[in-house]
Amino acid sequence: MPILHDHAGIFRISSQRIQMPAPSSPHPLFETYAKFGELNFSSLKEELPAIRGYLEQFPAETQAIEGYRAVRSFLKSYAGNESTFNSYRTHVERLLLWTLLKSRTPLLAMRRTQAESFMEFCLAPDPSWVGPVVKSRFTRLGARKKTATDTYVLNPDWRPFSQTVAKEERKRAEEENRPALQDTYRLAQGSIAQIFAVCGSFFQHAIDEGFCEQNPFRAVKQKSKYKERNTDNQDTRILTSLQWDFVLETAELLAAEDTKYERTLFIVATIFAMYLRVSDLVGRDNWKPTMGDLRKDSAGNWWYHVVGKGNKAGKISVRDDYVENYLKRWRLHQGLSPLPGFRESTPLIATQRGRAGLSDRHIRVLLQEVFDRALQRMQAEHWPDEDVGRLRAASLHWLRHTSATFDAPHRDMKDLQVDLRHNSLSTTQNVYYNSEDEKRAYSVKRLPMKERS
Repeated sequence: MPILHDHAGIFRISSQRIQMPAPSSPHPLFETYAKFGELNFSSLKEELPAIRGYLEQFPAETQAIEGYRAVRSFLKSYAGNESTFNSYRTHVERLLLWTLLKSRTPLLAMRRTQAESFMEFCLAPDPSWVGPVVKSRFTRLGARKKTATDTYVLNPDWRPFSQTVAKEERKRAEEENRPALQDTYRLAQGSIAQIFAVCGSFFQHAIDEGFCEQNPFRAVKQKSKYKERNTDNQDTRILTSLQWDFVLETAELLAAEDTKYERTLFIVATIFAMYLRVSDLVGRDNWKPTMGDLRKDSAGNWWYHVVGKGNKAGKISVRDDYVENYLKRWRLHQGLSPLPGFRESTPLIATQRGRAGLSDRHIRVLLQEVFDRALQRMQAEHWPDEDVGRLRAASLHWLRHTSATFDAPHRDMKDLQVDLRHNSLSTTQNVYYNSEDEKRAYSVKRLPMKERS
């Protein structure tokens, strides 16, 4: 309790607690996936003091602690999958912060109009709520070696909404030795739809757990405004045949110059050959890819056995060209037999020191070097910018889409769907078999602007 000085010069103790002003800026409320799993969900004892202190500064009528507990309960129900947890944490954390800082009302007392206001805020958040992508939400104060007594404080660069400079613009800026141009913040349509869906799921969970009695997002009248629409932008994320030839040839040239790039060449070829996602090479908590996951059946066909999204097991058909020219090459480079043995436990990829597996980030860094070198080669050969441009924006996931686009005219739609592991055949059809688009484009392509007699 505060000590006050009276008129007689005698100190007395006030019976009133001085109310700290409520926070005015957003603050991260949840830690990493691993740290979240260590919390005591029956109390707030394990939360960082920085989080508890922040929540306690809000007026009692905002019910900040109650809202936090409800969000924490919701996230706990998704604690079995790290990527889902991280995505859902982003959206419901924004929601809780918005109710505390902008609406200044209890989260669990939200109404339809407030849900609509929140969605509009997400479409155009305050500039002070938008910042660069940061690696950590909290910064550790202490010695180099972590200890249980270390103090964690807010990373001042963290914001609820993150914005990155478009990769192509960043590359152009580097080439032209100028600052990158920052676009106005804009959410992708898919992100808008996900915010709406996750917040609706949160309130359904809150109802089921007895935290509240109604779902304000279900009551939103113009739901279609926030539902995902197919924007047909898939063709902007593929390389042309020319660009892909330069990428693969660049990886091969690098490997020929320095054997440390043999691994990079194998990764590029493997992703392209089987339409892989990065998780198909990195693995999951319950599965790490090995050479034994590449298996030959009794008919002589090769298959790559994976554990994909939602821990769903599947197998992908493997083309002979890949086996003969890239798989064998990689294995021989490692001193292995040309082809994998039955249930072979050798890691599919490993660090240069031999440790099994690579991180998602490590694989992306390896591929980015190939994209950058391929871009430099095309520029050195004076290819026009229209042929070079997409390489500035290319990423690992582009290889999956590029390969599927190239193969679609030569494969049965159902076969391609299974290898891509799409749940719906219509997804494969809409993305890779756009014959209607081609017919529509052809019907107008040669029509003149003038002299239509």
